[in-house]
Amino acid sequence: MIRLYFHPTPNPAKIALFLEESGLAYELIPVDTSKGEQHEAAFRAVNPNGKVPAIIDTEGPGGRQVRVFDSTAILLYLAEKTGLFLGSAEDRPELLSWLLFIASGLGPFSGQAVHFQHAAPAGLDYAVNRYRREIERHYRVLDDHLADRTFIVGDSYTIADMSAWGWLDRASRVLKTDADPLAAYPNLKRLMATVEERPAAARARDVGKNHAFKKINDEETKRALFPSNYPPAA
Repeated sequence: MIRLYFHPTPNPAKIALFLEESGLAYELIPVDTSKGEQHEAAFRAVNPNGKVPAIIDTEGPGGRQVRVFDSTAILLYLAEKTGLFLGSAEDRPELLSWLLFIASGLGPFSGQAVHFQHAAPAGLDYAVNRYRREIERHYRVLDDHLADRTFIVGDSYTIADMSAWGWLDRASRVLKTDADPLAAYPNLKRLMATVEERPAAARARDVGKNHAFKKINDEETKRALFPSNYPPAA
């Protein structure tokens, strides 16, 4: 059994997609990050970094219970556990390269673009421009790569496509636009359509829908999401 510590944001969505694709049995454990539940001791015992997603595999290697945190590490762990969505052995270096491109570039720059456009105080034009331009550059790199291929790695659907899907699904918020956010990136748009055609994608979107996550962006939420912006309690 996999225990998935989840909040409806891009990185946990990737894991929900894998679990729905693979058919692995899992238990959803909501972590309301807007209420600060990620900072509670019980969750820090699962992920010391206080971020979702994280998993506990109650049937890990040798029958041991293991924890895994960070979405890329989880995708790799689950893919290796099941033997699914890893591509060919020959493609492994390419798979790792694109997974880390997303983990260290597309994902974090998307997150910072969202933060400085939607959450940070006004007047930080340099930061807004910096992260918008960088995410556009990352989109272009991946779009160019997909010009003559259906999937990111090899000839089959892999965890690299799942990882990209998690963040590309939020492109309108990342680029802060009401227009088609991927209009300038037709190959990314095609990749998204390819993933969306899979029944597991719709099921992944429904994960957590029956839990009432906090949606009000008040002072409690800001302190929970951005604790480093505030002085430590006396």
